[in-house]
This record gives sequence, structure tokens and C-alpha cells, in this order.
Amino acid sequence: MAISSSVSTRLHYQHKTITDIIDGLSDELIRRSLVNGKWSIFETIVHLQTYQHIFIERVKQILTGESPVFSPYTSEADPVFHENCTKSMREIMQDLLTTRKKMTAEMHTFPDADLTKKGTHPSLGTLTLAEWLHFFVLHEAHHLFAMFKLGAEIKKGL
Repeated sequence: MAISSSVSTRLHYQHKTITDIIDGLSDELIRRSLVNGKWSIFETIVHLQTYQHIFIERVKQILTGESPVFSPYTSEADPVFHENCTKSMREIMQDLLTTRKKMTAEMHTFPDADLTKKGTHPSLGTLTLAEWLHFFVLHEAHHLFAMFKLGAEIKKGL
């Protein structure tokens, strides 16, 4: 069982949509929260960047073959997320892009047997590593769409 072409393509390219979404927006605008209590575009990008590292650690645990059970992840409870929110957009994007490139390259070297190893998601249940990869790109796509909508709202007001 190889990584599906659909997941592979999204792992390689989907995150690059961020650049299109923020094109023409100042740092001040991407950091602006439009809905009280909801993330700004920048905070959403930081969430994706920070979660990539969490995901990589979870994959490493799954690869041990011990079928780990993971606690729910919330950015609000993650001090690294809050620390990363103080960084520049350039620093966040550099880390996101560099980490993704390494992550994708490494995951394409996994033997087929590794993709059947399992880990338990707090709300989705027990998933194979192949399913975890689907989850990762779908989770990211959800946030990209939210950023797209926020960007459109901001651009309407310009």
C-alpha cells in the first residue's frame, strides 16, 4: 500500500496555497482578527506550522508499532503555538515550508508495511498511518478554506 497519489500531491503542494491567499495583504491585515474569539489568518497559519511538528512526532510514535493513543491537540493549550504567534510571518513560513519538504520526502520512503501501522485519534478512532496522512491533508485543507474566506472578507473592505 503506497501513499495514494491524491495524498502525495496534497502533501507536496496544498500548503503553498497560503501564498496565494495572503497575496496583497499586509502583515497588519493578516494578523487582524475579524471575528471575536476566532483566529486571524496569521494565527491559522501558525496553527498549521505548529501542528506539522506535532504530526511528525505522532507519525514517529505510530512507526514504533506500539499503536499509540493520542491526547487531543489544541493550539490554545500549546505554549509553542503561543510562542510562534510572536514570530514574523517570514519565520513561520520558512519553518512551514522547510519542515513540509523534509516531512514529505521522508514519508515517501516509508515501506508499504509502515502505512498499515496504527494510532488512535481522540475522536476519529484507530487509524492506519495512511489514514492519518489523509487526516493531515484534510485538516490542513479545512484551515486553508477558512483562511481563504477571511482573506476574501479583508479584500472586500480594501
